[in-house]
Amino acid sequence: MFDLTGKSAIITGSSKGIGKSIAMQMALHGAKVVVSSRKADVCEETAKK
Repeated sequence: MFDLTGKSAIITGSSKGIGKSIAMQMALHGAKVVVSSRKADVCEETAKK
């Protein structure tokens, strides 16, 4: 439905919950997503997905 190709998004609190879901959906629609949270290891896991 949405084409976010060429767009960038910085999602804070994106290691779990709503932030993670938003980050995943934006990436699925073509956006370059930067994930951010207080726990770097969890951010890395989210970014790999």
